[in-house]
Amino acid sequence: MNIAIIGATGLVGRKIITILCEHNFPFEKIFLFSSKASQGKTITIKDKIITVEELSVTTLAAKRIDLAFFASNENVSKKYVPFLLKSRARVIDNSACFRLNAGVPLIVPSVNGRIIKKNDKLISNPNCSTIMLMPILNALKRYGLKRVLCCTYQAVSGAGKDGITDLYANFYNKPPKKFDKPIFSNCLAKIGNFKKTGYTEEELKIINESRKILSLNNLNISATAVRVPVVNCHSECINVEFEKKFSLKDIYKLLSNEEGIIISDKGDYPTPLQADNRDEIFIGRIRRDYSRQNAIWLWAVSDNLRTGAATNAVKIAESILNLNKNMPIIDI
Repeated sequence: MNIAIIGATGLVGRKIITILCEHNFPFEKIFLFSSKASQGKTITIKDKIITVEELSVTTLAAKRIDLAFFASNENVSKKYVPFLLKSRARVIDNSACFRLNAGVPLIVPSVNGRIIKKNDKLISNPNCSTIMLMPILNALKRYGLKRVLCCTYQAVSGAGKDGITDLYANFYNKPPKKFDKPIFSNCLAKIGNFKKTGYTEEELKIINESRKILSLNNLNISATAVRVPVVNCHSECINVEFEKKFSLKDIYKLLSNEEGIIISDKGDYPTPLQADNRDEIFIGRIRRDYSRQNAIWLWAVSDNLRTGAATNAVKIAESILNLNKNMPIIDI
């Protein structure tokens, strides 16, 4: 199998490469594409030096690609995903471009991977904040999800390399370039543009993607997304109100049995430093919300580059492989 990574020199693209190697994902050839600024850079993969090529229709058309990972922005996906879909390639897209399109699966494998079909050529990778929320709600939905509130505290790496640059530049009193206000020693209650409703694009992603992934179109869910001066790993404060009564003992058990979740000991709580470079979702501070009937609060942390992007994308690819055992391996 020949694979391609579009946006290979970005934070998510590089992390996809790392995880493909960690998982021993089977590929014959790997092609790396990025912007003109990164053309000619080299990345070592499995002891082979791969040269990054400038992304264009011409460079894509010159390759035989079976599976492409898009780790770039919506404009890039909008332009190049349809081109690859006209060929024999399958695409896993990390942008928001196609996530809410009817007929395009939006997948967190441990939650709804079962809906992937052999003939799906395009699969969308959800938003990083949505991905870490989904296993939690999936575990708890047996009590009936009456209302969900999610407040996110998102690391600057979620904005790419420029977000990290802003954090360190602001430390030296240099003006921000990526964010509209300084992020160092600050919190920014705006991720993405504001919409007419007063919600930001990031908040609407959490709301709409959660409904699609859980197949709960009328789920009462709301969100507030905040950028915080943390380099990596997102945190979420989650409130869930249930239709049915519950015991905290059962809540702990359900969450503990969900794939990829680790619960902190009582009296302890997870932090971004604990979750960094890990694939698990760490949960703590599980407690009743005594202001509402049948509700809980909990705190969750995960690595947004791994759990919230690259690892989920590779797991989608592994699900595709499992459904298509006879996907061709091409040598050109």
